[in-house]
Amino acid sequence: MKRPWWLAVGGLALVIVSASLLRPSPAPRPMAKAPVQQLPESVSALGRLEPAGDVRKLAAPMSGLGGSPRIDALLVQEGDRVRRGELLASFDSRPGLLADQALLKTKIANTLLQLQLLDRDTSRYRQLAKGGATASADLDTREIKLIDLRGQLATARDQLSRVETDLVLSQLRSPIDGTVLRIVARPGERPGDKGILEIGDTARMEAVAEVYESDINRVRVGQPVSLTSENGGFKGTLQAHVLWITPQVSQRAVLSTDPTGDADARVVEVRLSLAPSDAARVQALVGLKVIARFKP
Repeated sequence: MKRPWWLAVGGLALVIVSASLLRPSPAPRPMAKAPVQQLPESVSALGRLEPAGDVRKLAAPMSGLGGSPRIDALLVQEGDRVRRGELLASFDSRPGLLADQALLKTKIANTLLQLQLLDRDTSRYRQLAKGGATASADLDTREIKLIDLRGQLATARDQLSRVETDLVLSQLRSPIDGTVLRIVARPGERPGDKGILEIGDTARMEAVAEVYESDINRVRVGQPVSLTSENGGFKGTLQAHVLWITPQVSQRAVLSTDPTGDADARVVEVRLSLAPSDAARVQALVGLKVIARFKP
């Protein structure tokens, strides 16, 4: 007996629906991960504490023969606070220069007196020569001597000017308000290339960090910096900011305690301005080695 056609169609539909239900659904597409934003790496560098404006090395004046005079008196000690223009030392050339000054002043005074007398006498002879009362040769003699005395006066004044310049250099005065950091030469010694003493304005302390040339592109003016002492010279941290970046690449001067450190590394010096409260903590630690961490 034949099945009705509609039963065959219904069975076929049932088979199709069952097959579609049994077919595995496609796996969901994985969601794209959001890119991870990498934070900029911080920069660390070794450095040293310095007074604002660097350390001034004061030298003795050079004599005409290329040497320097001996120190006659030294009026300060290491650690003394000094004011700008304050007398720090004097040299053994000063007594001789004072004697030359007195001699030249006396010579100038006497020459001026002779000039006054001769000028008056020459004026009288000039009037007599006009009236024929005296020979013109007498007038010429006096006028020649007048010219000679004026030349002597000009020469003496030039010599006095040079002596007084040397007198100023026969004393050493402070160029700034600051602290005497180091005394290099003592009384009786003839200062060498290292000068007489070193002075710095420790009331305004700064730091100099030596940043590797490969890291300098991550340092900017105004960037905050924290400083710690490598060897425990001070407790805690000092706060600072980048004041200036030198335009020159040079060899490092501050060496690490690590014996394997690269002493020939190329660095850029970065000057850091300390916060006033922190600067007061390290006024007596000029030259102390620090570790600078530049905040990104």
